[in-house]
Amino acid sequence: MNAAIIQSLPSSSRDATRLAARLGIPCHEIGIHGFPDGEIRVTAAPASPVTIIYASLDRPNEKLIALTFAADALRRGGAKHLVLLTPYLCYMRQDTAFHEGEAISQKIIGVMLTGCVDRVITVDAHLHRTRDIGMVFPGIASDNLSAMPAISDALRKAGLDPATVVVGPDAESRPWVSDLAGRLGLSHTVAQKIRRGDRSVEIGLPEPARISGHPVLIVDDIVSSGGTMIACAGALASAGATMIDAIVTHALFPEELCRDLLQSGIRSIRSTYSVPHSTNAITLDNLFIDALQEEMAFANVPEASR
Repeated sequence: MNAAIIQSLPSSSRDATRLAARLGIPCHEIGIHGFPDGEIRVTAAPASPVTIIYASLDRPNEKLIALTFAADALRRGGAKHLVLLTPYLCYMRQDTAFHEGEAISQKIIGVMLTGCVDRVITVDAHLHRTRDIGMVFPGIASDNLSAMPAISDALRKAGLDPATVVVGPDAESRPWVSDLAGRLGLSHTVAQKIRRGDRSVEIGLPEPARISGHPVLIVDDIVSSGGTMIACAGALASAGATMIDAIVTHALFPEELCRDLLQSGIRSIRSTYSVPHSTNAITLDNLFIDALQEEMAFANVPEASR
């Protein structure tokens, strides 16, 4: 029996297979059978002592049920250390009840997953008032990795105009915008966003003169409706940006929105492989390999010595 294995939900099998090949361990796709009444049957391959479930949790509702079923099957099948590798972690936005009667989804998902696995690894979780990922998963190991090292490496290899200004579309983007700009030796600025609704925003630039005559790179963690990105591109074009490119960690937007984003003046859109999407261009494998060093070290210890 292999001491370590990756088991993936079907939607993540492409990326899980690539990571498993890099790690030199087997990868199996978790089987999901749908019944006519909407219920599902979940079947996992034989477990290993160290079992990694690779499951990006975009469009999460059915995936969460499949994940909990798979975790139970893997525990009963002999998994001693169960790791959830979820490049995109769902339901993190709602960290408090903004209106009376609302559920606090972040807390609920944290409890659910804490009861299933021994460790959670994710990337740029959408945390607001929550200080760190450990508060979401008390009692188990958890890691909220930054995509910026992978993004900066990819941009450096592709080549970037040194006059480029890195732009964040809102105040929440400041930490990763400043991080990326620092890694690349570029200047940066952060726009001001006023949200009018789920799909309606206004963007203001505090220093439009810094944009005029410069290529710009918009950096955002999540794009779902595209309204913020489109409004930001419009503001940058009006300020005199010579070229606009965009980098997204989690591309949650529908494929047909790519046309609207390009029509807004954005030349190219690149996303990480956190969520399967046509814009995927930046792999996160090196981040995951580094994060899984302890598990791989255990897997390489002879069974008699464990």
